[in-house]
Amino acid sequence: MINRFCKMPLWECTKTLADVAQGRTSADVVITGAKLVNVCTAEIQENMDVAISCGRIAYVGQADHCIGDETLVIEANGQYIAPGFLDGHIHVESSMMGAGEYARAVIPHGTVGIYWDPHEICNVLGLEGVKVMMDDAARTPLKAMVTTPSCVPAVPGFEDTGSSVGPKEIAESMTWDGVVGLGEMMNFVGVVNGTDHAHGELAETLKADKVITGHYSIPENDRGLNAYVASGVRCCHESTRAEDALAKMRLGQYAQLRYGSAWHDLPELAHAITDTDIDTRFAHLVSDDTHPHTLVEDGHLDHVLRVAVSCGIPPIQAIQMVTLNVATCFRMDNELGSITPGKCADIVFLDGLDTLNVTRTIIDGDVVAEDGAVLFPLGSYGYPAWVTRSMHLKDEITPDSFAVPVPAEAADEDTVTVRTIEIIPGKVGAFETHVDLPVVNGKLESSLAQDVLKTFVFERHHETGTYGVGFTKGFGIQRGAMASTVAHDAHNLLVVGTNDADMALAANTLIQCGGGMVVVADGEVLGLVELPIAGLMDDLGAEQMSKKVHGLEDAWAQIGCAMPSPFMTMALIPLACLPELRLTNRGLVDCTKFEFVDLFV
Repeated sequence: MINRFCKMPLWECTKTLADVAQGRTSADVVITGAKLVNVCTAEIQENMDVAISCGRIAYVGQADHCIGDETLVIEANGQYIAPGFLDGHIHVESSMMGAGEYARAVIPHGTVGIYWDPHEICNVLGLEGVKVMMDDAARTPLKAMVTTPSCVPAVPGFEDTGSSVGPKEIAESMTWDGVVGLGEMMNFVGVVNGTDHAHGELAETLKADKVITGHYSIPENDRGLNAYVASGVRCCHESTRAEDALAKMRLGQYAQLRYGSAWHDLPELAHAITDTDIDTRFAHLVSDDTHPHTLVEDGHLDHVLRVAVSCGIPPIQAIQMVTLNVATCFRMDNELGSITPGKCADIVFLDGLDTLNVTRTIIDGDVVAEDGAVLFPLGSYGYPAWVTRSMHLKDEITPDSFAVPVPAEAADEDTVTVRTIEIIPGKVGAFETHVDLPVVNGKLESSLAQDVLKTFVFERHHETGTYGVGFTKGFGIQRGAMASTVAHDAHNLLVVGTNDADMALAANTLIQCGGGMVVVADGEVLGLVELPIAGLMDDLGAEQMSKKVHGLEDAWAQIGCAMPSPFMTMALIPLACLPELRLTNRGLVDCTKFEFVDLFV
């Protein structure tokens, strides 16, 4: 695979690098007096220098002979230097910022590259929307390496999205300079069962000699997992149990240990390493989805590293899991992931292996951030109007839109049993539970005593007028309603609430502002985050978005919810590729059998 993410291709600068290493030519930059985290040998090398030219590393050792009159000398003063951090699986849209602002938020935390799957915007606006985000990212030093969304829709036939992607579109995207692989293949059922659509996408990626990323979310580690790995899927971030991560690594699949704003799987998954004596080369750390307040308050991969170390993973191994292991997974370790001659000069400075605080970030030999501040200019990005006008509902939404009549044969019953989605705070999974709800005037209402809320999903892309009806358990709210157009992966309009009037207010608030997330109660908007870019993002910076999200979380607390990042958990209610029960605009889906099921048991 040709790496197009360095300042200069290696074939254009081999002679220069050799001259610098020999002392015949002065380096552009020399770092002196550092403690080198050598991820190749898992050791710390004291008092090391690094010479840089053409954006690449020319020499590692004692570099006095590489310094000339024009050389920029950076004194490390005993700080640690490590390869720049790489996130092997990330959805930029979950930050609620455009790609440019996302880069500005993560680079000061040592992130130099991301392998991102922009399937959120692709579900709304198709591959043209992906191109817009790529253009935004290209304004920054961040190596934003795209894995083309594979599952648009996530589960064909069970939801309506704004676009669709198949083998033909995958083949075309593989010719783009910014694409390095295929985004998470959530349709593991199609892969395991041998459908032409799923395997057609795999084939187009493999023919282009690029990497397939995975999403195998069921706790089955025998025939199904073997079939999935045999089909060329190189990595998976969906392990939630240590035994799942271990099984994947044993089969040669990279287990991506996840720790994001809401999905806190790493403490459990770390046992696959800390309770065994395995080689960790097939493990790496990912964030998957990170909200702006997490980026501002805690950091990005530096924060994930600190969590990994707190779970008992040795610091050098943890650093390997965001550098060399990731680059190797994507078959780019010849260019990225280590501080060794010939590699891109992507380097982070750390004040210690106990704190793992990043003090400086270098990308392609340029200092791009110091002490938490970016050093590169970034103006505003003008998104076209078709990107910011994505709300297309057919029917007006009123309180009557949320009526849930019971079947005629149950009209005289006191209660009716319904299938209910029970969410798990901090986890991506959900259970199917059966709840008896009282019948009031032939209809069903939310039951606060049982923590059960009405839930609706309205199609918002093509004015089809379709909508799904269900109930959700586990949010703990006592009044009001919530709505969001961040509703994975189709991103239709999701509304959850205690009463019909507040649910209508929440829905219409988002329709009027072009999408976003909102909390209302008693006819009043308590918290609102406008997301006019495809109903997923805004063009504000991380600090501004963080304040808005903080306000939204305060609003959640006001109505009774105490879980972490509740909107991220709520956003998975429609995701039909996750077990067990989900709700799309077409209805309730049994995601273990992949079939529609009736609301009433």
